[in-house]
Amino acid sequence: MIQKKYSRLFLITIFCWHHHALVAQDVFLPCDKEATKETNALYSNLKKVAAKGYLFGHQDDLAYGVNWRYEKDRSDVKEVCGDYPALYGWDLGGTERTNNDNNIDGVPFKKMRQFIQEGYKRGGVITLSWHFDNPLTGGGAWDTTHGTVVSVLPGGANHELFKGWLDKAANFILSLKGDNKELIPVLFRPYHELTGTWFWWGPNNCSPEQFKVLWRFTNYYLKEVKKCHNLLYVYNTGGDFKNKEEYLDRYPGNDVVDIISFDTYQYGDPAKEDWFQKNTARSLNILDSAATETNKLTAIAETGFEAIPYATWWTEVLQKIIGSHTLSYVLVWRNHGYHEQMKKMHYYAPYKGQVSANDFIKFYESEKTLFEKEAAKENLYRTTPSISPGVGGK
Repeated sequence: MIQKKYSRLFLITIFCWHHHALVAQDVFLPCDKEATKETNALYSNLKKVAAKGYLFGHQDDLAYGVNWRYEKDRSDVKEVCGDYPALYGWDLGGTERTNNDNNIDGVPFKKMRQFIQEGYKRGGVITLSWHFDNPLTGGGAWDTTHGTVVSVLPGGANHELFKGWLDKAANFILSLKGDNKELIPVLFRPYHELTGTWFWWGPNNCSPEQFKVLWRFTNYYLKEVKKCHNLLYVYNTGGDFKNKEEYLDRYPGNDVVDIISFDTYQYGDPAKEDWFQKNTARSLNILDSAATETNKLTAIAETGFEAIPYATWWTEVLQKIIGSHTLSYVLVWRNHGYHEQMKKMHYYAPYKGQVSANDFIKFYESEKTLFEKEAAKENLYRTTPSISPGVGGK
């Protein structure tokens, strides 16, 4: 009886937000009104810096690269251009499992915490995604068994289990602290690529309203129950939307989102086909329109060209597509190296001597791209950053 009452009250609460949930806000603040001062500062400063350029990010950058693992201060990106990425991507997948020490990519959580602290201390920014297991079957994130989402919503058979998973994720998030014991701000990207059919939270497994309940409960639980006030929430779709209405179909509301984004990857030879260029350009135009409506920051949360076989991809493809669009960040996926299961090389940033390395240096030298040295100069975690005309200083 108590569970039913709790579920009913929660459902009423999440759907009774004001009519202006999808209307631009007058004051530019995080959706969490109790966000830490560092988190507030980061959000405000990301908006200011985006007027000049975008942070370049790389998944798992400090943990491993092509032909190396866990070597102090190493980074494939740094070895090519002399600077670390401004944004570090990591994944929470595996936190939900019992007595599990490593994340979905094999990175020990202890090391991940250390790498996050190191990047933050240097002035970099942290983003977390979560490839978490299917709570209905125990399978992986790619197990799309129907009924999974419904099972974890308030009143669902696996709701308590799901709350336990959120507890574990919150424990890790709250363990991320700087030298002064302040919570490290995190760009949190749950339920990523939410328009795709390959994850259990996709459109083939739940209605738009069910997805909104899932998102809003996650936000409510982490914010109100677990007191994770160091999170900026990133709404993230695949790159397959055709218009603004489709992009925002599952948007859960301005009061629970801080950044809107999409993922897109290059396939095929860009010298012979232009699908990636045209599709990404269209997606960016739609994202701009959605940002005007929601008053949110924007990003390409994942992109890349596996093994980057096209020597000038960075400047002739990616940089040209982005053009004059205003983005907070652009992140490329991880440098796994040779992938035993795939039987091929699997990496998305160049390493020293790689065919696109020289072009990546030109990409780095662009005034529009911000790496860690520039990010540090902008004092992103202070409320009065020094934003100088032009980025420069590379």
